Amino acid sequence: MYDDIAFNVQNPRPGIIINKPYGPDVYNGVPKDYTGENCTANNFLAVILGNRTALTGGSGKVVNSGPNDYIFIYYADHGSAGMVAMPTGDDLYAKDLIEVLKKKHEAKSYRSMVTCESGSMFDGLLTDDMNIYAVTASTPAESSYAMYCPGHYPSPEDDFETCLGDLFSISWIEDSEKHDLQKETLEQQHGVVRRRTLVDYLDFSSHVMQYGNKELSKEPIFTYIGTNPDNDNFTMKAEEFSSNPSAEIAHSSRLTRGAVSQRDAQLHYLWHRFNRSADGSSEKIEAQKQLQNEILSRQQVDQNIHQIIAQVFGEENVSKMIESIRPAGQPLVDDWDCLKMLVRIYGKICGSLSIYGKKYTRAMANMCNAGINEKQMTLASNQACLK
Repeated sequence: MYDDIAFNVQNPRPGIIINKPYGPDVYNGVPKDYTGENCTANNFLAVILGNRTALTGGSGKVVNSGPNDYIFIYYADHGSAGMVAMPTGDDLYAKDLIEVLKKKHEAKSYRSMVTCESGSMFDGLLTDDMNIYAVTASTPAESSYAMYCPGHYPSPEDDFETCLGDLFSISWIEDSEKHDLQKETLEQQHGVVRRRTLVDYLDFSSHVMQYGNKELSKEPIFTYIGTNPDNDNFTMKAEEFSSNPSAEIAHSSRLTRGAVSQRDAQLHYLWHRFNRSADGSSEKIEAQKQLQNEILSRQQVDQNIHQIIAQVFGEENVSKMIESIRPAGQPLVDDWDCLKMLVRIYGKICGSLSIYGKKYTRAMANMCNAGINEKQMTLASNQACLK
């Protein structure tokens, strides 16, 4: 964990983190092995492989597993097509993660593995024979959603100005906290979590997805994360397992009433700060400035990407490059090094992609699939960003 929340100056309760309204502190007592500048993609992959020599900083702990071990990996952060964000250094690309998981499998250093990450990290890449079962917050083409946000129901307490979690994580964690995980299977939890995140009757929705060896979903959750003895013999209601679409919507409607796209969570936070500040106050003026800067920054990224695509492929192909989605089961991009190259060039010339800007990695992947080269990207970026 990056560990930038508990003692952040904007945290109304220093040293405390909650992940639901009126919830308990979930920070104190949690082990922290890699924080701050040591929270990197390189360290993350080295930990999975059990490669201590590749580590930089941190506690030195790794997953030193063998052929009879069960592994559970949970990754929560902002992501985009083909990557998940890291707070320090380079982001984690799907190709690099899959290559490490393959090495882990070839080394016979686990029996089975369950992982929760992003859809485009696995689609068309994770094969059944690796004995890994992956669950993701959304399809490769969707955004996930922030939850427990100010102004929504249920809302955090008044002193909080930010969303407290993401809908997918909240759903599986809260389900795990109340059920007997010796009896509930991964597949049953997938159904519960999918129903809670599937809220098509509102203006936000994501579809929880499964990848890899789905036979593993028949195993009890206890196998991977244990269980709370207080939940022994907990009986689930039939509606929680219902496959009827109308029942899904009805059940979801009692659980969630509002969410915010992960890409808009910062915008929501800034708007809430501006809206609640007293008129004419210095806080109001500063909040307005930050909100305007965020909006202008987004508009600039939109303009940059539009112009880069138009320079290389023509104005008539801009929408196609931005919106095209490959069929399910096909990797995001054929040449992952090309995608990394486009992100790197854009970052060098136009500035690193923000959380909002990362939504354009799919467009960059489409540009790679259409044959863009380094010279073209460099020239187009210079023309778009260095006027």
